[in-house]
Amino acid sequence: MKILSEKFDIQEVSRVLTVPDCNVIGPNKLGRGNGEAKFYFGSKTELEAFTLGLPSINCFFLKNDLMTYLLSAQPEYMNPSQNYAGKDNMKHLWKERFAEVSKLSDFIEFTVEIQNQITGPRGYFNSKDAGYKLFRELSLPLISYISIMRLKDANNNPVFYWKLFVDYDAIQHKEVGPLVFNYGKGSYQKKKTKGKQLPVLTQDSSARDAAAQAKYREKLLEECPFCPITKISDERLLIASHIKPYAVSNKNEAFDPKNGFMLSPLYDRLFDHGFISFDKNKCLMVSNWLSPSNQKNCQIKPGTFIQLLPLDEKREIYLQYHRQFVFKG
Repeated sequence: MKILSEKFDIQEVSRVLTVPDCNVIGPNKLGRGNGEAKFYFGSKTELEAFTLGLPSINCFFLKNDLMTYLLSAQPEYMNPSQNYAGKDNMKHLWKERFAEVSKLSDFIEFTVEIQNQITGPRGYFNSKDAGYKLFRELSLPLISYISIMRLKDANNNPVFYWKLFVDYDAIQHKEVGPLVFNYGKGSYQKKKTKGKQLPVLTQDSSARDAAAQAKYREKLLEECPFCPITKISDERLLIASHIKPYAVSNKNEAFDPKNGFMLSPLYDRLFDHGFISFDKNKCLMVSNWLSPSNQKNCQIKPGTFIQLLPLDEKREIYLQYHRQFVFKG
């Protein structure tokens, strides 16, 4: 792969690493305390294998990736789904951070130290470099995650490419919450029975959204009665996949059948997490952040023409968002 005109060979890709509250700093925090700089990767065995047993590793972010991340996270900054310490100032923070990142160099290098001195089986890394501090400043706990790609440069030296992502599923779960039923308070009805007032079981807004999503699925099935990749047509094996994620869609977009494809579960997962997308010519796009072995196991190949993909002008507009902010390009 080429990054800023430099050629690298992809060696391995880490699993998804969700950023915990203990690792972020300042107004991003959900709990108390100053946070800790060390980051949990996995077992020491996993960390050693991924970092080739090196005591420290050379890493980098790309400015363009960080700007894309901030644009993806902008809806969360504007309407926070979590009780951040700086919740009331999040709109200003977004502008401040976007301006800060826009002034950086295209290639943001930093070094990470492997924390072998910590006893126990858990593997940690840490750094005092500005690039690592920036990662802790920009990350929003529990809804941000990183993935790390181990590359080999032109001199056969290992380098580690970090990329920060937004977890749209996590935002949606925090916004919508569990489907619950409420007993008569406020606008809910009460019914008199023998002098007593008994609450009438009624649905809240989450239930109404669920009903709207069911209608969305029904309309989407009319336009897309099968998965265009696998051609599976059994409704029980199909998922209504939003193109522009539900978490960042307005009401019209969230329930617009043009904002979706019917996909079988594996491909729904790949599409939802940005490992695949589609170009305007109906060709499959596959992310380098999915390892070659997993691409083979998922039976996906970049450039495959998906003839049955129901693509029109309206869906292409939604796909432009998916390619820019969801797809892990």
